[in-house]
Amino acid sequence: MSKRKQDARAEARAILAARKRADERRKRLLWAGSAVGAVILIVGILVAVKLSGSSPDPAAVSTPADPTVVSEVTGVPAATLDTIGQGKGLESTPDVETGKPVLKADGKPLVLYMGAEFCPYCAAERWAIVEALSRFGTFKDLGETFSASKDTDPNTPTLTFHGASYTSDYITFQSVEMYTNQPSGSFYGVLEKPTSAQSALMTEYTKGSFPFIDFGDQAVAQTMIDPAPFAGKNQSDIAGVLADPTNAIAQAEGGAANAYTTIICNLTGGQPTAVCSSPAAQAYQSKYGAKT
Repeated sequence: MSKRKQDARAEARAILAARKRADERRKRLLWAGSAVGAVILIVGILVAVKLSGSSPDPAAVSTPADPTVVSEVTGVPAATLDTIGQGKGLESTPDVETGKPVLKADGKPLVLYMGAEFCPYCAAERWAIVEALSRFGTFKDLGETFSASKDTDPNTPTLTFHGASYTSDYITFQSVEMYTNQPSGSFYGVLEKPTSAQSALMTEYTKGSFPFIDFGDQAVAQTMIDPAPFAGKNQSDIAGVLADPTNAIAQAEGGAANAYTTIICNLTGGQPTAVCSSPAAQAYQSKYGAKT
């Protein structure tokens, strides 16, 4: 058979497949239309039973983080981070801001993260944020999710701060996961709404792009880590390599975490000493001036 005939047959098969998919979509729409009355009845019953008229949690696609994953990402050995130093493969490092007073909340330096669950760059960044902040405090109720399946670097495995909390004697951490990873209309579903002050900071520095991390208004980080190496992996795969200083993902995440650690040590006046006197916290000292 000639190549021309082969191509023609392949094209015909593709057209038939497309028509079949279109027919299936039409059938689903017809079914959905006939089910509207039933759905309305069910909603009425639910409202009668539970008088809260709230919509379902748009973060239902996330799940509680596996305890082993949490243990591995929050407990990366200090020796690993010391060895990684500035790391390798970082897309950028945080920008220094000068001439501004330290931004605080609850009497402590504020670290503000703003992102979205659909965002692959946020997905890659959260690992480093959790690594670094776990050296200054404790996370509770972290979740697991993936970046959007139809965005660039689809299904990047990550953690989520939605529903989580953080306690520390040294810093205050605020997180805003603004959108889910599920399409809604022409964008994604709204998950959390920032305060006016948080929105103002994000607009000032980034014009609204994700991720945005503000360290007491003394340094700002955005896209530091390339999500491409995460392709085809899950949360256990990522967490499981973070203790290996020779692994490429660990080097990128650890390098970013060390930059964050250096900045935070500057904000806390070198506290806690055990963290801020380590080689990891000194890795970016020339740029961020960590105090020890």
